[in-house]
Amino acid sequence: MQVTGGQFTNTTAIVGNDLSTLPDFPAEIRAPAGTLPGVSGFQIQFSSSDIHTPGDAPDVLVAMNPAALKVNVSDLRPGGILVVNTGAFKDTDLKKAGYVHSPLEDGSLDRFRVFKVDLTDLTRKALAGTRLNQKQIDRCKNFFSLGMMYWLYQRPMDNTLKWIEMKFGKQPELAEANRLALKAGLAYCEATEVFQVQYEVPPARLEPGKYRNISGNSALAMGLVTAARKAGLPLFQGSYPITPASDILHELSTYKHFGVHTFQAEDEIAAIGSAIGASFGGAIGFTSTSGPGVALKTEAIGLATMVELPVVIANIQRGGPSTGLPTKTEQADLLQALFGRNSEAPVPVLAPATPGDCFFMAYEAVRIAVMYMTPVFLLSDGYLANGAEPWKVPNLDDLQAIPVSFRKDPDGFAPYLRDPITMARPWAIPGTPGLEHRIGGLEKEDVTGNVSYDPLNHEKMVRLRAEKVARIANDIPEAEVNGKPSGRLLVVGWGSTHGAITAAVSQRQAQGRSVSHVHLRYLNPLPRNLGSVLSNFERILVPEMNLGQLLMVLRAKYLVDARGLNKIQGKPFKESEILATIDEILEQN
Repeated sequence: MQVTGGQFTNTTAIVGNDLSTLPDFPAEIRAPAGTLPGVSGFQIQFSSSDIHTPGDAPDVLVAMNPAALKVNVSDLRPGGILVVNTGAFKDTDLKKAGYVHSPLEDGSLDRFRVFKVDLTDLTRKALAGTRLNQKQIDRCKNFFSLGMMYWLYQRPMDNTLKWIEMKFGKQPELAEANRLALKAGLAYCEATEVFQVQYEVPPARLEPGKYRNISGNSALAMGLVTAARKAGLPLFQGSYPITPASDILHELSTYKHFGVHTFQAEDEIAAIGSAIGASFGGAIGFTSTSGPGVALKTEAIGLATMVELPVVIANIQRGGPSTGLPTKTEQADLLQALFGRNSEAPVPVLAPATPGDCFFMAYEAVRIAVMYMTPVFLLSDGYLANGAEPWKVPNLDDLQAIPVSFRKDPDGFAPYLRDPITMARPWAIPGTPGLEHRIGGLEKEDVTGNVSYDPLNHEKMVRLRAEKVARIANDIPEAEVNGKPSGRLLVVGWGSTHGAITAAVSQRQAQGRSVSHVHLRYLNPLPRNLGSVLSNFERILVPEMNLGQLLMVLRAKYLVDARGLNKIQGKPFKESEILATIDEILEQN
């Protein structure tokens, strides 16, 4: 289903529609087929106008078996199209999904336009002349259903046919079978007129430029590579595979010709250790993981803070705690990124807002890490990582420069001399004559970098490291208000809540309601004008996919009586959920 959804998405991007996707799949590699935990789904919203979310209530649902129907049918809007693969609705299939009676016969689906199609049998008939066995043939039914959707929405098949040729080029039997299944699905709709109408979605009026369809993890990887090239430095990734961050390692491993080195470490501790070592050696050190991996990397991140080296740590958040929900999304690692290290070990924390924004915030993370000689946290999540959207390819000249200066002159050198503006210490590459200095986790003496147990020196160094991070606020954009700069209600969000908040706020603004929106991409330090922005509104709402972590920070730092809207279900917010709370607040006296 992920391949099928991906192909529909790529074709939709080529057609020129605006789009947003939500892949949803089990944590198990071989999840039990036909069971509720084994359901794999892919949701896409596409339009000729600007959209921000994968949609609350789909207009069309294709259910390949009873389990898929049971998990997803509650989301389908009344009157929506429901295509059901009747070939998978046998008694054993119904029992696996927990149905006592077939929903196709008990009237429970009467509120939908139901199209009963035996996709299994039709695919077998279409591929009867091939040399594939029945199990292989049955796997092609997804492409039969894809052909039906291409007919329904008048999508061209050319891009998918080229993909099939490339994917199965060395297996001509499989390539031919998938081609036949795709074409058979479209031909079935033409011949039988199973759907009374077709839908045409014209291209969106996007800002002029060159676009590509991109996922958050791909964008993040490309942002890192671009930053490294702009800085003129090699990029080194040391990572241990973990869902949903593994695709970054896969992606970066294909950029060897851009000076990218990837290392699949034996564990999370080795991964961050290798990244720190790479930064010590003059490269941009990077490691990617999720919350459980950050827990294991914690001491080493403290080491990077102590020795003040530029390391980027990407946390692609997922449901927890512990192993939790590996393939589901969450935003519950904010406090871990802000405070999850022993002692006082502040680091900058950045968070992209959309899949495409992962490029720019990854680039920004490298810029800040190098400019201020500090580790930087980059907080994405499973929704952004796997979701996709049209992304305008930026002009390289429009990106901020990332100047790099290695200390080479030993005259007057001290490892903890500080730049008067950024407070960054010099980047002294090992092996440079006369620049030998201590490296390690023991407290450093100010300026000299020697090991020091002096109480006053310790407090001074703690304050210096904190001040360095605080000064980054002078180098980041101020908080921008979407809407009027003052009023009844301000909705404050961060990370992947951007789409649902933007859609909900825009809808109420169009009705003349007094609601505005601020979205935070810099979480430590916070934008320098945020306090004054908050003070201009009567009420503040903070939607988060956690129990209120940003809410806690805002209330503590700015003493505002903000209200949280919290969802911890492994799923992103729906626009309707944000709207309901906005309306409730605005209707209060």
